[in-house]
Amino acid sequence: MKETLSLVSKTISEKQQIHHVVVNAGKIVAMQKDVALRKSVNESDLINADGQAVVWAAKMLGKPLKERVAGIDLMHNLVEMAHQQNLKIFLLGAKEEVVQKVSEIYQEKYNSTIIAGYRNGYFTREDEPEIAQKIANSGAHMLFVAITSPIKENFLYNHRELLKTVPFVMGVGGSFDVVAGKTKRAPVWMQNAGLEWFYRFLQEPGRMWKRYLVGNSKFIWLVIKEKLKK
Repeated sequence: MKETLSLVSKTISEKQQIHHVVVNAGKIVAMQKDVALRKSVNESDLINADGQAVVWAAKMLGKPLKERVAGIDLMHNLVEMAHQQNLKIFLLGAKEEVVQKVSEIYQEKYNSTIIAGYRNGYFTREDEPEIAQKIANSGAHMLFVAITSPIKENFLYNHRELLKTVPFVMGVGGSFDVVAGKTKRAPVWMQNAGLEWFYRFLQEPGRMWKRYLVGNSKFIWLVIKEKLKK
């Protein structure tokens, strides 16, 4: 986490850009078949392990990671950094009432100037260039995209040229829902035990069962296959 925050701060001060992405078990499974998603992730400048299962798998395969960097924790720290360094953020994704609520919460907690702009995550392919241009013109130093995979990864990759004016770009999944109070985050003990996915599943079983139960089983099989190659 410290290394990531330091690198982001340095990149912004030097007016460069980092395209950041997090990976979890489900995304790694999806990358096996989704060529565009795999390309988007592998060509990112910075990749953090968002899922505890990825940290365990990396250790099992002899490529240990220093720690899990949860996307929502990183976002919280970066918004705090933005406030301290007088930077602006753009919020893209979720339903209109959710992203508006997140904007209001951050303005209340910090100041009204921290928000460069916001937009909900419901749009068509045809809308994308105009949205990317709006973000590029907003003066934002950080862009947080709360849209499901692989839509957010593909959006960021396809419009990377337009978004070059934004120094830091990051997908944050369902983080806006948590900030807005629509969904709850798992207790710390569940996060540490690698059960955050199960807590999310209990809140939205109809929507999440396939992603987690089927996806996690496929991930375990991928890790076993990789281990057997060694």
